[in-house]
Amino acid sequence: MSDLPCTERLRFRRLTMADVDALVDLDSDPEVMRFLSGGVATPLATVRDEQLPRLLAQYERHPGLGRWAALDRGTGDFLGWFALDPSADGTEAELGYRLRRSTWGLGLATEGSRALVRYAFDTVGVRRVWAETMTINERSRRVMAKAGLGYLRTFHLQWDDPIPGTEHGEVEYELRAEEWAAAQERPAARRAR
Repeated sequence: MSDLPCTERLRFRRLTMADVDALVDLDSDPEVMRFLSGGVATPLATVRDEQLPRLLAQYERHPGLGRWAALDRGTGDFLGWFALDPSADGTEAELGYRLRRSTWGLGLATEGSRALVRYAFDTVGVRRVWAETMTINERSRRVMAKAGLGYLRTFHLQWDDPIPGTEHGEVEYELRAEEWAAAQERPAARRAR
């Protein structure tokens, strides 16, 4: 399960400790962090000493799942990351993505998400892929829908330091393995006619 998918424009690879600066730079853009922290950057020490070591440990615990650097397939430039973060037992994965603002509007989030959804079901064999975002994050919600996930619910969490829009809640989208399989069979059935 080590063969990560590629897309027309993206290549994925495992994160390494050498990615600290790129990840800190990504999280330093207030617009990138708008729906995550209200625009507050993630401190270097948090990325280096907490987040990245935790993410690297997931690769061994749940083969085939985790978070990966997203690179421009032509130039090799770091564009951000995509994730299939594993559930505790590794049977489900949370789809995630965070890309440099300079790439927004180019369809890369949808392209990468579709590839990872396919990979999650066809290669890893998870039973469910799901994703969450703030209700007001329309761009991310469109990516989830274009990747094949369907709206499941709106819910409200209690935050110590709520950011603007928190009052509208969070949304969860999902796609289950049986729905994925049925969607893959439909085009084959049409071609057979």
